[in-house]
Amino acid sequence: MLSVRTVNTSVFVIRIKRNGLNFKTGQHINVGPYNAGYTREYSVYSGENDSDIEILVKEVKPPEGFVSPMLREVKAGDQVMVEWPLGYFALPSEPSKLLLVATGTGIAPYHSFISTYPDLDYLLLHGIEQRSDACEPEFYDPEKLILCTSKKEDGDYFGRVTSWLKENDLSKFEHVYLCGNRNMINDAREILTQKGFASDQIRAEAYF
Repeated sequence: MLSVRTVNTSVFVIRIKRNGLNFKTGQHINVGPYNAGYTREYSVYSGENDSDIEILVKEVKPPEGFVSPMLREVKAGDQVMVEWPLGYFALPSEPSKLLLVATGTGIAPYHSFISTYPDLDYLLLHGIEQRSDACEPEFYDPEKLILCTSKKEDGDYFGRVTSWLKENDLSKFEHVYLCGNRNMINDAREILTQKGFASDQIRAEAYF
């Protein structure tokens, strides 16, 4: 492992040596403390061509969380367990106008998408409680990022991402990606279906 950097009070990024590991943007890897015997799935946060691999981790306190508190304690130079990438949360084969919807650390694969393809045509909705929960928003084009805050009126839109989906015209988007809380994904899929999106226009990755 190379380094750990803090994103906000509960989220951090772990940077790991690639050691020949290749992945497709949108895939996830299983990571855990070395010799702990436990790993957890984390979407790759970095781009396909970056020299190292990064993952975005939300620390979940025990008893609900087990792996993330241990990862919070790792230091530069410590070893971590890394398993081969998996997953099919892939970009369309042809260029498309994309609506990317995330809650919390569900933003991770989108960071990888945009790191890999800087010219991607997208609008990103990020659902968080308050602006301080945002995950490195300076990385994104400010005209393509909407912070949807549900608890404090200090984002770009006050309300959940699903409320934004209900209230706005989505006809210009060819594909919609949903990543994060399963309840959000279920609600968003219903809204999108009501607005005329076909099942093959919607791709989802649920975080548990």
